[in-house]
Amino acid sequence: MATDIEEPTLTVDELAARAGVTVRTVRFYGTRGLLPPPVIGPRRVGHYGQEHLSRLALIEELQHQGMTLAAIERYLQQLPEGLSAHDLAIHRAVMASWAPDSAEEVSRAELERRAGRPLSAEDLDRLVAMSVVREAADPDTYRVDLGLLRLGVQLLDVPIAHETILAARTVLLKHTRAAAHELSLLFRDEVSERDSVEAVKDLSAHMQPLVVQALLTTFQRSLKEELREWLTEES
Repeated sequence: MATDIEEPTLTVDELAARAGVTVRTVRFYGTRGLLPPPVIGPRRVGHYGQEHLSRLALIEELQHQGMTLAAIERYLQQLPEGLSAHDLAIHRAVMASWAPDSAEEVSRAELERRAGRPLSAEDLDRLVAMSVVREAADPDTYRVDLGLLRLGVQLLDVPIAHETILAARTVLLKHTRAAAHELSLLFRDEVSERDSVEAVKDLSAHMQPLVVQALLTTFQRSLKEELREWLTEES
C-alpha cells in the first residue's frame, strides 16, 4: 500500500476540529485501537495527519450505517495494514455510495399513512427493534428508514417469533456487510492513486444495481437448495 508523504502536523485539538468531533472522542478511539497512535514530536506533543482524518471519516460513515462500536472495531481490524489516507478515502466513498440514505422524520399519523395501516404500541416496539423506526427528539415523532418500512410492516404479520426475525436480521447484516467489504476491496484495486473519490463513487453507482441483482438471484437459488435439502431430510 502507498503511504502518505505528508508528515503529521495536526495537534489533537486541530484534528478534532477538522474532523468535527471532540478531543475526548479522538483519545477514546485511540485507546480502543480505532486510530493509530500519533507521532510524538518535541515536548512530547502528539501530531496527527491525513490518515487519522480519513479514519475518523470512515468511522463516521460506518456509524451512519448503524454499526455499533464493537462492529466498527471488527471491521477496521479486517482492513489491510498500511492503508494510506487516499486508500481510506476511497474505501469510505465506496461504503457511502452503497449506504441507504432514506431516513426521514415523520409524525405518528404520517408514519401510519405510509405504513398503510394503524400501528399499535406493540407494532412500534417491533419496528424499533428491527431498526426500521427510531423515536425522534420531539414527542410523537419518529425517524423512519423509508427503504425498510414496507418490509418491516410486512414482517409484523409473519407468524414466527419476533426473536427469530431479529436473529435473521443479524445473520443478513453480518453476511451482507462481509460481502460489501470484500467488494469494496475489489473496487479499490480497480482504481489508482490518481483517481478521485468522485470517480470511485461513479464506479460504485454503476456497479451497485448489477451486484444487488446478482446477490438477490444467488440468494434465491441458495435458499431453494437449502429448503429442498431440508424437506428431503424430513421426508
